[in-house]
Amino acid sequence: MCFLFDNGSFRPDATRALRALAARLETALGSPVRAVSLLHSTRIPAAELDGVPAQLLEPALDAWLAGQPTGTALLLPLFFGPSGALVDYLPERMAALAKKHPHGRMILADALVRADEAVNELVEILADRARSAAAARGWCRAKVVLCDHGTPLPSVTAVRDRLGAELATALAGEFAEVGVASMERREGEAYAFNEPLLARRLTEAPFDTGNVVVLLQFLSPGRHAGPGGDVAEICAQAETARPELRTGMSEPIADDARLVDLLVRRARQALVRAASGAA
Repeated sequence: MCFLFDNGSFRPDATRALRALAARLETALGSPVRAVSLLHSTRIPAAELDGVPAQLLEPALDAWLAGQPTGTALLLPLFFGPSGALVDYLPERMAALAKKHPHGRMILADALVRADEAVNELVEILADRARSAAAARGWCRAKVVLCDHGTPLPSVTAVRDRLGAELATALAGEFAEVGVASMERREGEAYAFNEPLLARRLTEAPFDTGNVVVLLQFLSPGRHAGPGGDVAEICAQAETARPELRTGMSEPIADDARLVDLLVRRARQALVRAASGAA
């Protein structure tokens, strides 16, 4: 059984997007895939999810291992990089479940971006999202700001910066400028690696005037990346302060077929690694 999991959201659109992706992944893998979240999503009323309640990974995995005491569960993260959820929180929960189900097996796959592998699919997806956002507004030679959520871990911001650098090459000649930003960050100098924040980025040249595509490094819509969400509010405030600025948000990327191809590769890599006994 494959458990495709995201961090979770209070908004039903995020769970719907996760379920749609899991269905496409199930077809590609030829084996069952269950859509679950680490946190939050069970607070969404089932009535807003076609009557099917959202599930969290830990209780869903616990129940599955209880029914399949010698089964193997592949945990496939829908995360760009090695967030704290993957390097701290989830390993602790897996260890607790391993004690409870000693004969079961859990395999944790890698995040979407690995340091030892090219990021071609993600760069192509994001570049196409930037092109679509600009074309929908009739913009030529617009500017692009790749915006992620923000993180307490430098290794996750390094993913944003790597994608931004690759995008600058991929979009050269089509867009006037390509930069990066984070939606938010924790207070304190220790978290300054998230800078620039999007709110500040849109006040500084060259992204404070003209047409700017805010390219969402987000997988699914939700309270951050969805309509009327946090990123949209930041953009609206920036435009109010600067009438010469026009922003246009791209769409999140979970519905792109190329993402399925990448997830299939991560799943197969994890299974091969587990079969070989590698860590």
